[in-house]
This record gives sequence, C-alpha cells and structure tokens, in this order.
Amino acid sequence: MQVEVCVFSVESCINAQRAGAHRVELCGGFYEGGTTPSQGLMQRARTVLSIQLYVMIRPRGGDFCYSEEEFEVMCLDILAAKKCGANGVVFGLLKPDGQVDRERTKELVELAKPMGVTFHRAMDVAADPFEALEEIIASGAERILTSGQQNTAVAGKDLLRRLVEKANGRIEIMAGSGVNADNALLLAETGVNALHLTGKAVRKGAMVYQKEGVSMASVLPADEYEIIYTNEANIKQLLNKIKGG
Repeated sequence: MQVEVCVFSVESCINAQRAGAHRVELCGGFYEGGTTPSQGLMQRARTVLSIQLYVMIRPRGGDFCYSEEEFEVMCLDILAAKKCGANGVVFGLLKPDGQVDRERTKELVELAKPMGVTFHRAMDVAADPFEALEEIIASGAERILTSGQQNTAVAGKDLLRRLVEKANGRIEIMAGSGVNADNALLLAETGVNALHLTGKAVRKGAMVYQKEGVSMASVLPADEYEIIYTNEANIKQLLNKIKGG
C-alpha cells in the first residue's frame, strides 16, 4: 500500500518525507482544491525530496473542461515539471458532456514521458465512472486518484471496490478525499493500490500585527493569518495503521 501526501509548501514536503510517505503531490492554490505550483516551488521541492515528486498540472480552479489557451499552459507546465526533475505529473481533462477528453489526455501523457501520470479527481465528476476508467486506461495514464464519485473516499468505498475490480491490474486506483488514520484500514479493504491525504493541521502564522477588516481575497474560508501545513504525526499515524503498528 503506497501513501501519497498532497502538499502545498516545502515545509510540508519535508514533513511528509520524514513521516515515511512514498510520494508527494505538489500543488499550489489550496483554496481552489489544488492548482499548478510555481516553478520555484517545484525546484525547491525537488531539492529537498528524495522520495517521488508528482506535480499538479491545473491552470485554474473550477471545472476540468479547458480552452485551447489553457491546454497550451498545461503543456508548458508539464515541460517545466520535467525540467525540474519531477517523477510525474497530475492532471485531468473532461469534455463538456462529462466524458474524459481522451485525445488531449493522451497527448499530455505522451508529452510527459518519461514521467508518470496520475489522472486526478476530475474522474469524480465524470458522467460514467466505468467509461471514464476505460478512457483513462486507454490514454496511457498509470494511476487514477478518486473518491469513488463521492465527497469522501469512505462514502465512495463501494464504487472504489468496483473500480479496482474493473481495472483488474491495468491501472492503479488511489483513494483520496477525507483519508486519515481512522479510515485507512477500511479503505485498504477495497483493494486500492494507494491512499492519498494531506494530513493537514493549522497553526498561527508569524504575524504579530494583524490588520482587521482587510482580506486579500473575497472567498477564503479560513483566517488569513493561519498557516495550513502537513503534520508529520498525522502521516505517521496512518502509516502505522496500515503496517499494523
């Protein structure tokens, strides 16, 4: 059972590695559910990590139906990830009708080589999960990150089990969303190949002076003077559970 940690900072990369994670998924844009990180963050993450580094390729928040200009940005970001020495990239593309955009997905998979490719939770808003599974396999991706088309992987565990059965070893299935030490064994029973989590915690930032009534964004759901990070202990706890420790 592989454990992948979704991280948004160099600090979280280091914490995930120290905890014993097998791989990190590096993202920017926490409040958008993960977008492409900066090249500086990619490069620094590669410097501090000896474990596998996968980079999110998502030009914006919102849906997964991309314009031609957005697709060109994704191509350039994949080349940037390759240049910095990433082991893989993470993306997902859908058509307006909810089908996987197999042609453009395959194009990006080819561009990414020799890096690996994870097709992310765009899978969870595809119209038909089993058709999507076949299209993603045909694209050449090595792995699918999915919550079983529910808000959490636990809620989607029945579909996760069926996807594992349908995949029959042709592609890895990784469970993500709401994964933690308390539900790790339940999710492992579905037969998934990997678990994906942030292991997040929150602490106050370094600012002592805090300006009241001024926000840098209109939709932030949390205190802008708080830092969200991957907690090493949370990852260790999950790893101990799946190892029987």
